[in-house]
Amino acid sequence: MPGKTIGNALLLVLTLCIACMWAFPIYWAIVTSIKPEQEVVSKTTFIPDVFNFSAYYFALFNTNLATWYMNSIVTSVTVTIVVIVISVMCAYALSQIVFPGRKLLYGIILASFMVPSQALVVSQFVLMHRLGLINTWGGIILPQLIVPVVVIVYKQFFDSVPKELREAAKLDGCGEFQILFKLYLPLNWGITTALAIITYIMAWNAFLWPFLVTSSEDMMTVTVGITQISDAFGVKYARDMAVAILAAMPVAVAYLLFQKRVTQALMLSSGIKG
Repeated sequence: MPGKTIGNALLLVLTLCIACMWAFPIYWAIVTSIKPEQEVVSKTTFIPDVFNFSAYYFALFNTNLATWYMNSIVTSVTVTIVVIVISVMCAYALSQIVFPGRKLLYGIILASFMVPSQALVVSQFVLMHRLGLINTWGGIILPQLIVPVVVIVYKQFFDSVPKELREAAKLDGCGEFQILFKLYLPLNWGITTALAIITYIMAWNAFLWPFLVTSSEDMMTVTVGITQISDAFGVKYARDMAVAILAAMPVAVAYLLFQKRVTQALMLSSGIKG
């Protein structure tokens, strides 16, 4: 027992040390954002001598942060809704409906994990350009609508639902859409919530594609917009940190509120990929 107690104490200390190491950059960013710029560049302090919120004032009232927020909200919410709707219908068809090429289609979806999204950006950019969707919400949203892991998670759940439920619903005269949205989908609201949250966070944090497809500040998302803040007199560290914190805050709050669901979704996706 004493040895077990010592082992648990050492494990607790190790966990706390790792947690502090992980949290320190966040603490440093917050501290830097509330320092006067002169203090940031002149000396290193873990607690500001003076609490200065001018960087936040600048970010809120002298940038297009509100516009970037709105663009991120519109694109992230749209991506989340469309991904969930498309994925749940695709997964239901692959799981419950027999049609020619079903196994081949599912194999293609599984194989898509082997292709990194970065390898597709050139062809996607050319396609969006030919469609006239550069600097539009459509151009930002469309390439983000294909999320294979959501389809696979839904299919695995639908495969586990007893076939008798669908057969009974068919006997009652229900169509496929009624069976899906009134019977199957209500059975897995927990999975749907988890996948929706993780999809929203991924869409909000997306940088590479929105960066490539937008050049107008009025169409930039918040992750891209914060890279446009500059000063003629060099880097303003406090200001940059303040803008970065404001950009990350919605996702951080969402994670804190729904961390169990996010963890569930990550475990599901990790299990599929493994």
